[in-house]
Amino acid sequence: MNPRLKLPASGEMTGEQAEVCAEAAAGKRGKVPAPMIAWIRNPELARRAQKLGELLKFETELEPRLIELAILACARHWTSHQVWSSHSRHARSAGVDDRVIEAIAARKEPKFQDEREAIAFDLATSLLQRHRISDAHYAKALATFGERGTVELVAILGYYCFVALTTNAFALGFSDAAARELGDPDFIGGEGR
Repeated sequence: MNPRLKLPASGEMTGEQAEVCAEAAAGKRGKVPAPMIAWIRNPELARRAQKLGELLKFETELEPRLIELAILACARHWTSHQVWSSHSRHARSAGVDDRVIEAIAARKEPKFQDEREAIAFDLATSLLQRHRISDAHYAKALATFGERGTVELVAILGYYCFVALTTNAFALGFSDAAARELGDPDFIGGEGR
């Protein structure tokens, strides 16, 4: 599937667009993230959204593997090939077991060796699927991550849902991000819907 939007060439960008792209590339990611291709149409949206993403990815109390599990839950929920392709690699690097990643891709219940991972993933899937967190899930999250960590986990979920919706809507990063393990025949066949 071809992208519906492209990052404007440097000579076509407004001064503000170029400034925002330079800020992103100079940041912790070291590049312009895929959803910014769309967000740059409103440079202030791009600036704020990218900064929020940088904060949530790199500056929370949560361990990288918990952040990546939350992101994978969003990617699987929205069948976001771009987010999945990028973050399944990050999850492996952060120490998430391959069998857990494969189970999430197949929409099966992962078998966690780590209780913190299980609690983070349970909270994520509960919120994504049922749009609520039960008192039991909330109590476990609070006891495990504290108030700040629980708020950060929910914020990561919200942000990466925004990212997944953006990349899906505008077919961003699809040409090099087909994730066959997500089993999306319309996408993998290149037809889309």
